[in-house]
Amino acid sequence: MSQRKRVAILGSTGSIGTQALDVIGQHPQEFVVVGLAAGRNVDLLERQAQEFGTPVVSSAADGAEGLMRVAVESDAELVLAATDGSVAFEAVFAAVSRGIDVAVANKELVVAAGDLLMEAARRSGSRVLPVDSEHSAIFQCLVGEAPESVATIVLTASGGPFRNASREEMERAGVAAALAHPTWNMGTKNTIDSATMMNKGLEVIEASRLFGIEGERIRIVVHPQSIAHGFVIFTDGNVKSQLAYPDMRLPIGYALSYPKRLDSYNDGAKSPGPDREPLWILGARNGDIALRYDFEAPDPERFPCITLAYEALAAAGTMPAVLSAANEIAVNAFVEGRIGFGKISEVIAEAMNRTPRGEPSLKGVRLADREAREAAGEIVATIERSSSN
Repeated sequence: MSQRKRVAILGSTGSIGTQALDVIGQHPQEFVVVGLAAGRNVDLLERQAQEFGTPVVSSAADGAEGLMRVAVESDAELVLAATDGSVAFEAVFAAVSRGIDVAVANKELVVAAGDLLMEAARRSGSRVLPVDSEHSAIFQCLVGEAPESVATIVLTASGGPFRNASREEMERAGVAAALAHPTWNMGTKNTIDSATMMNKGLEVIEASRLFGIEGERIRIVVHPQSIAHGFVIFTDGNVKSQLAYPDMRLPIGYALSYPKRLDSYNDGAKSPGPDREPLWILGARNGDIALRYDFEAPDPERFPCITLAYEALAAAGTMPAVLSAANEIAVNAFVEGRIGFGKISEVIAEAMNRTPRGEPSLKGVRLADREAREAAGEIVATIERSSSN
């Protein structure tokens, strides 16, 4: 038996973390879990550690030192960064600086500090592997291709729960409606981001960082079937796309096992489908004998967060960190019932106006993150006061 890859997971009790452990559990001959870090769901963390025999474990009670211990003292070959927000920034950078490969499922990390992360990886030889389905698709399409042959990257979006909703309907939408994602099983924050389409704006910034391509050459198309996860258009006019059933375990498994591919299709370890029919893999349901894929342009009037993300990317410096932090505050305020859905983009835009752009460094990103959160919090409070009068 070949040597198993040693994996540590930051954010093991979240949506990505639990699905990663599902993949690992289906392939015990490929992986060993040497470290687990989670937040406050200690009961689940303890069960995970017991199931996988994990020697290094930390929770929120251990603070930043616990995350650091899991990332760099667990003897991991690969660290899966699956936390939300900026809590694990230092731990991930520490792993990269030591040459440990990192599979990134943390949008905020790449958005706020992606240039710094990629530069650290170039210096150490660490590989930064995307976990998001869209960036995994682009990564797979680019294997073996010369960078200068890439004309345009295209990220696909499901359109979320409000793809066909009017602006007025969206303004009145409650939390339950925003969380009713038609395709993906994600956590609360990512699902709300899908409803505003900020997730796609953040992914544009991520793609620019991960693949070294300016924003003008990154496009978004809405594809409600969520089967085609991304395209690369090459300078000769040819196009590559990666297609797969919408199951996050597929890009997670690719990142965990890279450069190998897991033998999940043939051994029955994972669905997609008991009979492995090609049409089923490509999205057919209930005996369908034909498929239809739709592609449409996103509407920036109904989804202004997309425009804000492109503006933050063009502004550069710490402005993407400001965008990400303000969005986190605005989404939390919406989930808590403090602001309406339509106010999320307004909070972000005003926070971007109030927070000065700084030069990118980990210290500068931390400062911008803090200032943006403070500004966004004040804006939310103002909205609350005005709505109560």
